[in-house]
Amino acid sequence: MYADNTLTPREAVRLCALGTLASGPRRYSDLAGEIRHFTSHILGPSLDVMGTSIELLKYEGLVTAAEGKGLEDNAVLTISDAGRDELATLLTARIRAQSNDMNKLIMALKFRFLHLLPKDDQLDQIDLLLEAAEGEAARLQSLRDHHATDPGLLGVWLDYDIDALEQRIKWLTDMADKLEAAAGDA
Repeated sequence: MYADNTLTPREAVRLCALGTLASGPRRYSDLAGEIRHFTSHILGPSLDVMGTSIELLKYEGLVTAAEGKGLEDNAVLTISDAGRDELATLLTARIRAQSNDMNKLIMALKFRFLHLLPKDDQLDQIDLLLEAAEGEAARLQSLRDHHATDPGLLGVWLDYDIDALEQRIKWLTDMADKLEAAAGDA
């Protein structure tokens, strides 16, 4: 992880692999294909992201081969208890304040696997996402205010982004309310 407890690209791929395996065993080739499919649809093709080896996850004891031995025989992989612990750590990592494609991938992975966390941790993650969106909206609004009298289309473009962030904030707030209500009913 980075010093600010946010995920590196390599850890985003680990999150994708471990979260996918938490949903059920997969053949090595199917897991690699799923990771490639998901990440490339969010980021586009990226060598930075695809550089992580599933073999490393096996070596670290985060996944085990239920059938077969490795890549050469397309082993069926399952997540280990250590892998579940690592998955929880990766799912609860912070989100960087800036908006970029890697953050988009990490947010998509969090939403894809959020259900694997206990309700309180799910709410904590939504709070982190809310905090990031609110911070980004405030940063862009400050820039908008500073350049309010500038000619050109910067203001219109910033208004569009700020509006999208405000919609995300409302959506996340509604989601948190629904999760809290569901936790209260349980």
